[in-house]
Amino acid sequence: MTSKLAFAGLLAGALLLPAISYAADDQDADRAHPKAFVKDSAITTKIKAKLAADKVSSLAKIHVDTDANGVVWLSGTANSQEQLDKAISIARATENVRDVKSSVKVKADS
Repeated sequence: MTSKLAFAGLLAGALLLPAISYAADDQDADRAHPKAFVKDSAITTKIKAKLAADKVSSLAKIHVDTDANGVVWLSGTANSQEQLDKAISIARATENVRDVKSSVKVKADS
């Protein structure tokens, strides 16, 4: 009975190993280095705070992320081209930002 239980545990472990290793594989390699993660988060937070201070109304629809190289990625939707341009301008003017990439779409008027 003990050997059957041990075999079942071993089999279950062998079947779960690929899933566990896949879950442990982090797509954001820079997150493995705490300094890079803190720097990236600080840049992202600064940009979000500036967007809020300038009352960009589509802020909730514009997502901000920063990679380890200081490149800011903006995604989501904006209510107008002016708001999109303002968000890009704010991101570019933020300290330690090296580049800004945007895939933000301007929402069509309804």
